[in-house]
Amino acid sequence: MNTPTGRVIVSAAALSIALAATGCSTAPTPDGSGELAGASLIVGSKEFTEQLVLGQITALALENAGATITDETGLTGSATVREALVRGELDIYWDYTGTGWVNILGNTPSDLPDDLYGAVSEADAKNGIAWLEPANFENTYRIATSEQFASEHGIETMSDVAAYVKAHPTDGKVCAASEFIARDDGLPGVEHAYDFAFSEIVELDFNLIYTQIGDTCSFGEVFSTDARIPANSLRVITDDLGFFVEYLGAVTLRQETLDTYPAIADIFAPIAEALTIPTITALNGKVDIEGEDPRDVAEEWLLAEGFIG
Repeated sequence: MNTPTGRVIVSAAALSIALAATGCSTAPTPDGSGELAGASLIVGSKEFTEQLVLGQITALALENAGATITDETGLTGSATVREALVRGELDIYWDYTGTGWVNILGNTPSDLPDDLYGAVSEADAKNGIAWLEPANFENTYRIATSEQFASEHGIETMSDVAAYVKAHPTDGKVCAASEFIARDDGLPGVEHAYDFAFSEIVELDFNLIYTQIGDTCSFGEVFSTDARIPANSLRVITDDLGFFVEYLGAVTLRQETLDTYPAIADIFAPIAEALTIPTITALNGKVDIEGEDPRDVAEEWLLAEGFIG
């Protein structure tokens, strides 16, 4: 692997939008009825916008079915949320097939089965964790640059990025969040796959990256369903070697919880089907661009789709 001399990792101050676990509860349906009447469930999520929206969709859908919900959304980091689920500190949250395959199950990004969801759900069942049927959206990692920078330098693919950074190391700065910097399916893996290394890494809170691409950094980590990509005139760079793993969103919960409350699968099946890429991107944009509260966004969508009433 070609690593430039003097490469450094620059850390911005520990800026985190992670929400502290609130422990607040929402009431069940007023008459105590519903498929989950009498259930008490703890809903979690990771800290970024899409996860906050999905967490509130989950909480509201379960509440509508009669459950009493404790809101523990906004936890920092995939490992934190997963460990909380395994330990019984959470009952349910959304995760992604790529995270399941690489970070949870310990496989490599290059060792992908044809049916990633099937392989992840089957393997994780041995850990007592159930994966419900995935949604109709994928939110994978990508590298982006500004439209202006891409046009000026003819950058369309990650192979173009590798060649450009090798030839112009002073322009080889990338903005990324701590998790992406450390994950095998993130920065280390993509650098290895394309045989290059960014000359400098600026570690930022994920939500700051979008406005810093083209300013602090020539390149940056993004999520493919993020509405801030077009809002900030960014170009998502084509992963021409197919390095990035498929990240289908799916509800995860302990099997014992699903066995106790099998209606949970029925509740989320139509919700998952309705969550397409344009839909989740629009919901993310309502939070990140229009400044709406994730719970309000989730409730508005669920009501409009007829999933709650």
